[in-house]
Amino acid sequence: MNLPLKPETLAAIERVIPHYPQLRSATLPMLHLVQEDQGYVSPEAVEWIAARLGLQPINVQEVVTFYPMFRQQPIGRRHVKVCRTLSCALNGSYKVCEHFEKEFGTHVGHSSPDGEVHIEFVECLASCGSGPVVMIDDDLHENVDTAKAAALVAQLKAEAAQRR
Repeated sequence: MNLPLKPETLAAIERVIPHYPQLRSATLPMLHLVQEDQGYVSPEAVEWIAARLGLQPINVQEVVTFYPMFRQQPIGRRHVKVCRTLSCALNGSYKVCEHFEKEFGTHVGHSSPDGEVHIEFVECLASCGSGPVVMIDDDLHENVDTAKAAALVAQLKAEAAQRR
């Protein structure tokens, strides 16, 4: 089975595997590399990784389902994560999340109709003293109230318009 990965991803995988005396231990970094390349971890990717490491697919699938950072389905081009844990919730993260849902015409766990933005309500983004916290792709935004959320929405929409 061949998985359509970029040559640089395949090269990174070949560099990662020898770092682990037990091949099974390369599962996590391989999953990260595949998700970075494809945007999510498909059933075909699970089978490919299992075959490459000499594992059963269930051994890879249990890692995928255990860690919440792995996506099993494609998401929007931009990934908006709003923290919902206690300190962020007490500071307004539910209102912030509702603002993103309304502005992008979608709901938590789904992508916007244009496929541009995927919204998730997540557990701790590790910045409890500066909540509510929103992570857009890999960028952390702290002390996000509805006004800051509106500015982030405007920025995301402007960037999407520039690409069209």
